[in-house]
Amino acid sequence: MITKITGTLVRLDNEHAIISVPPFEYEVALPDFCRRRLQASVGQEISLHTINYIDGNAQGGRLSPRLVGFMSEVEREFFELFCSVGGVGVKKALRAMVRPVQDVAAAIEQQDVKTLTTLPGIGPASADQIVAKLKRKMPKFALLITKEELASDNIERDIIEETYLLLVSMGHSDSESRKLLEGPLNSKKKFKDVDVLLQAVYEQVKR
Repeated sequence: MITKITGTLVRLDNEHAIISVPPFEYEVALPDFCRRRLQASVGQEISLHTINYIDGNAQGGRLSPRLVGFMSEVEREFFELFCSVGGVGVKKALRAMVRPVQDVAAAIEQQDVKTLTTLPGIGPASADQIVAKLKRKMPKFALLITKEELASDNIERDIIEETYLLLVSMGHSDSESRKLLEGPLNSKKKFKDVDVLLQAVYEQVKR
């Protein structure tokens, strides 16, 4: 199983990336939110975290191995959860994922069926199923993706997640906890442990 590919991004079209890892070139399917982030990277070395799936009809005897790529492990994990919902699957999920993971995760967590139905191929029935199966698993994804976009690379993911869980245990809601973390993470400062990050959160509240 191929779980990660690092190579030169040779070409990018509406659905795939072609990555050169001499002597091979790999075709990797991309959800739209990933494809947009790679548009300026053609000709550069990139890394994609991948999942493998079999495309085709077993009864027709035409089965082909395919790869789907993501910019981070947490995006890949979210996609696999999204695909696990009955009636979704890889192809439908690929078509649907036009918005960043944190947006979709927030909509699921808030049981916002209306927003989910704006995703291509996701109707009201599918949106209801997605919410029912995944709503309790979404805070982690909304938090971690926000961290990746806003925080310095010097901050460990575990520190942010532990601080988030501590805030929730102290009585803050999921959305309140994420909002409290946004200020310190936006500051790009270094936070060596949970205590330092928690202190920064409450210093911000006092202002």
